[in-house]
Amino acid sequence: MAASPKSRSKSSAPSEEALVRDLIELLEAGSTPWRKPWDCHSGGVHINLLTGRAYRGSNPILLELGMAMRGAELPFWCGFAEAKKLGIFPRKGSKSVRILRPQLHSSEKEAASGEKVFHSWASYRPVPVFNACDLEGDALARLIAARMPAPEARPGIEPIARAEQVLSAWPVPASWGGERAFYSTSSDRIQLPLRESFHGAAALYATWGHEAIHSTGHASRLKRDQSGAFGSSSYAREELVAELGSVLLGQRLQIGCELTNHAAYLQSWISVLHESPKVLLKVISAARQAVDAICPEAEAPNAALAEQELSISAERT
Repeated sequence: MAASPKSRSKSSAPSEEALVRDLIELLEAGSTPWRKPWDCHSGGVHINLLTGRAYRGSNPILLELGMAMRGAELPFWCGFAEAKKLGIFPRKGSKSVRILRPQLHSSEKEAASGEKVFHSWASYRPVPVFNACDLEGDALARLIAARMPAPEARPGIEPIARAEQVLSAWPVPASWGGERAFYSTSSDRIQLPLRESFHGAAALYATWGHEAIHSTGHASRLKRDQSGAFGSSSYAREELVAELGSVLLGQRLQIGCELTNHAAYLQSWISVLHESPKVLLKVISAARQAVDAICPEAEAPNAALAEQELSISAERT
């Protein structure tokens, strides 16, 4: 039987609090280790170690944060129950990462007219998965080897060309020149330094993508609160949406996330996260909506498998 919304909320609270606590610890150390050039195993895409399928939705952001917190190198994950069948187990003392598994609900009510009205909605249940670096077992090395792409299959020039295509197609125009990168809400345009000012293509498109994510919040699009001045809670929240959105966009475009921020940004994010553990999941949801607007997620080949790959239905006590 599916848990009630109330019981799901209670069960998810500890995992949300733990995730936020770990993230605040990283930020207080002056670190945003999820940022990196695109030189990652499996193209940097987070995949299920057992099935080889990519995680979808907001889960790549949660997994990227989880990998950063562990200092892990491999973006391969699996649930406890499935791994156990192959003789693979978490190492003693290892911690899982909670990702979100969708659950569909429906109800039927009778309207005043006597007509039956159907209502459906989705909720999300946190489910634990383990990184490959936290696992052990005789079959582990073989599975990891099977998930590693051949050198010729790793990203080359194609991701850069696709990034140019996707960002150029975004309806908010980019102007080139000056020494600052920013999005102007009043004129609804993106301003970027000259292309040759960037240290490399990855840095250029990561910066462009970051500002494009800001532009999704315009009143004519996703209508996020962008009225806050620097130092305010709303400003910090919007910047965190763009930061985590850049992580997800970098994965979808396979260009990585090569940005730099000042200590003032890190401190403002810490303040926002201290407000409530639920703030992080709201920010992640907003980041995903922004990235979906710019670079929609490719449809999974099988809807049932797509739902399954969002999380591995494994519970560990």
